[in-house]
Amino acid sequence: MKPPLFLALAASLAALASPALAGDPTGLWQTPTNGGQVRIERCGQALCGTLVTSDHIRRDPNAHDERNKDQSLRGRTLRNLPMLSGFTGGPTEWRGGSVYNPADGGTYRGTITLTDADTLRLRGCIVAPLCKTQTWTRVR
Repeated sequence: MKPPLFLALAASLAALASPALAGDPTGLWQTPTNGGQVRIERCGQALCGTLVTSDHIRRDPNAHDERNKDQSLRGRTLRNLPMLSGFTGGPTEWRGGSVYNPADGGTYRGTITLTDADTLRLRGCIVAPLCKTQTWTRVR
């Protein structure tokens, strides 16, 4: 009788742990544009993300953030460029963060929504309703 009880308990604990794992946005994510990959990590109580690679970086590993609206930041390399910062909340939605877009040099207010373990929606807004949404997929 003990082995089935143990298995039932283990299955119950695994079921309880699954939502927490499904709500973890940390990891490497593929963007739908420019072959970008962004690593999302915990930065204290918030989420942040850095650009790991893109078509531009693959062509020129020393490519710079040339379109940044802040001229003093244009010398930064695109590799490991901070793109996401200050997102708080969870377990499936994080708000109040900033999204930097190196394609236009703009920074936008954003929301990250984890739709399932391998898909997230990133929404960036100049001012609502002037928003764009992208779907990112987890890189395995």
